[in-house]
Formats: sequence, C-alpha cells, structure tokens
Amino acid sequence: MPITGLHHIDLAVSDVERSLDFYRGVLGPLGLEEASRYPSYRGTEEVVYLWLGKQMLGLRPADGGEFRYYGVGVEHFAVFVSSREEVDETYRRCLAMGANVHCPPDADNDEPDYWAMFVFDPDGIRLEIAHWPRDVPVGARQ
Repeated sequence: MPITGLHHIDLAVSDVERSLDFYRGVLGPLGLEEASRYPSYRGTEEVVYLWLGKQMLGLRPADGGEFRYYGVGVEHFAVFVSSREEVDETYRRCLAMGANVHCPPDADNDEPDYWAMFVFDPDGIRLEIAHWPRDVPVGARQ
C-alpha cells in the first residue's frame, strides 16, 4: 500500500504563543488557520494544530533545551505558495515583523523556475516559503 501524503509535522517549541504569533504573522495571509487544540497523548501539555493547506503543523511546548540549526533534527521545512509574488509579499511581512530572515527571495541554483525565501522561527527552526510552477518536482517518483 503506497503512502498517500504527509499529514502533519509537530514542533516542540520554547513558547507556543510566541510561535503561534510568528506562524500566524508569516503564513496567516497565505491561508494558515488554527485546526484544533487538545491535550497531547502525554496529558501534560496542549498541542495546537494549524492547517498548512491539506497538511497540519503542530506546536507543543518543549521539555527544555534549545534547537540548534544543523544539529540533529529538522534542517528546515517548506511550504509552497501559488506565485512568486506571494513569496515576495511574505518576505516583506517578515521584514516588517522583525523576523530573522535567512535568505531573501531568490532563484534556486539547481531547479529552474524555483523561487524561495527562508526565515528562522523564534526557536531557530528554518522555514522555507517557495513557488515552483512544475507539476512534479525533478527527481520525484511518478
């Protein structure tokens, strides 16, 4: 039986409300909206799920520690948008919010027509906002 898609990814963050403010500010105008809140399976914290298109992003309080960019774990995650202009508008929103932009919008060196920007969330987890008009990415299985 084949995998049908990625349903959700959960991030353990140092401050859920601060992370919610960040993700709402960056991705809210692109359609991000809250899906649900409920106690986690551990019963010790609440998890908040946000719709990212047909997938969800979960935010829950971390038990402690710090995220380290390029340490073991998530290097970044990416969301696709409908146009290059939406990438550019997101970049301007990030600047207005005072977010830590890693890379402004630019063309990818490897994939034609791939336009993306990168920003770090409040815990240093890197988020990519990209537009790629191809139906199937190069190298993807069909």
